[in-house]
Amino acid sequence: MRVVSLVPSLTEAVAHSAPGLLVGATDWCSHPADLDERGVVRIGGTKNPDVPRIIALAPDVVIANEEENREPDLAALRAAGLDVLVTEVRTLPDAFRELERVLVAGCRLTRPGWLAEAERAWRELPSLPVGVARARRRAVVPIWRRPWMVLGSDTFAGDLLARLGVDNVYADHPERYPRTPVDALRAAGADLVVLPDEPYPFTAEDGPEAFPGLPVALVDGRMLTWYGPSLIEAPARLGEALSAVLPAARR
Repeated sequence: MRVVSLVPSLTEAVAHSAPGLLVGATDWCSHPADLDERGVVRIGGTKNPDVPRIIALAPDVVIANEEENREPDLAALRAAGLDVLVTEVRTLPDAFRELERVLVAGCRLTRPGWLAEAERAWRELPSLPVGVARARRRAVVPIWRRPWMVLGSDTFAGDLLARLGVDNVYADHPERYPRTPVDALRAAGADLVVLPDEPYPFTAEDGPEAFPGLPVALVDGRMLTWYGPSLIEAPARLGEALSAVLPAARR
């Protein structure tokens, strides 16, 4: 099998399961860190892939995502005779289902053991620090600034947070990633703010200052938004970041 991945999460999933399959990946595919050393060809970004280069790699399958990749690019790959497998992930169960489809049906692998390990990690949420999975909180979750954008409805990251006891204030918004003025975010009635370090690289010095008086949890964006082997660590890592500020949220 020769596989080209247009999705960082799926790149990591395939590379972790069968390192020799990947022949192409996007410039944004950062895990595992040794993709270039393995000879994986970079084929541009998720939104602007180099279609001729992908075709020249002669992959057996191209794996993509309906949200991250543009339909015209996928249509061009199909028109060249390539098999394009497109995932749709809005919830944690979606992620497990689609990962199995990509790895087993798409890449012709046996179901990897790490997938069962990730499922087990999310079943064992009661083992997380007290107050994370047991006491519900309301959060705003910015993903960009200049302009400010937040998680809205029907998002994978929102589903993960809900399973950890944190409800997205904008979960009922008609848009998935609405642009929202920061004054409205401050007045939204949230108990805390969750700031991931991707796609916008929020840090302790860039982001929390916009929300005076609100507890801010800085989280690893890969743990919150990627679906792949990171799902094994995600419940504990996100739980630790949230539990660090939840005591302040309760006051």
